[in-house]
Amino acid sequence: MTCWYEGPLAAFDTETTGVDVETDRIVSAALVVQDAPGTRPRVTRWLVNPGVPVPAAATEVHGLTEEHLQRNGRWPAPVMYEVAQALAEQATVGRPVVVMNAPFDLTLLDRELRRHRASSLARWFERTPLLVLDPRVLDKHLDRYRKGRRTLADLCAHYEVELEEAHDAAADAVAALEVTRAVGRRFASRLERLSPGELHTLQAVWHAAQARGLQAWFQRTGAEETVDPAWPLRPDLPAAA
Repeated sequence: MTCWYEGPLAAFDTETTGVDVETDRIVSAALVVQDAPGTRPRVTRWLVNPGVPVPAAATEVHGLTEEHLQRNGRWPAPVMYEVAQALAEQATVGRPVVVMNAPFDLTLLDRELRRHRASSLARWFERTPLLVLDPRVLDKHLDRYRKGRRTLADLCAHYEVELEEAHDAAADAVAALEVTRAVGRRFASRLERLSPGELHTLQAVWHAAQARGLQAWFQRTGAEETVDPAWPLRPDLPAAA
């Protein structure tokens, strides 16, 4: 029987106006679907006019200017519906979706759905849950004592995955998918017997433990940072924009 990391996978990524999931907006998104390792992925892209200013710092990261998005981007409401629908289609066919640092991208998508569609991401998956694979959580759990950062670029370097056009949503999604396959192969003895559903549940536990460890480190160093243990989606806040 084919292991999940050698089978069909999808991957999702966004580019945004910033890093606050409660107030920032999606400016581009991509979903890639790969039927088997080594096959050409099918890519769906979305470009969004967020309707708010795009900070220069964000443009420096992803290269998307406010002028370009106003001229070429679509309004958020139909895009967020299409994105949620595309993810729901992956859930329906049982295809796991790779999302690097899932609590960021999925929570931001949830807030955009609330903002523009009076909906939520959870509503799309009431009947069929989305199976998420987060390479950051997987790598941090399976190789927990390795020093260094664990950004997508760092993971690509460590697992020898090529990352072209970093901070392009489609390129980042493809790279995250390949990293996840590489993690699966490297730790096959610990992962091959787990189904994507079982792994989804375990990642929630692993991420919570990782968050507690990071929170404890912040407290020891006097940093006033708060780490949310929720995965893959942070709960809604009453003050959400």
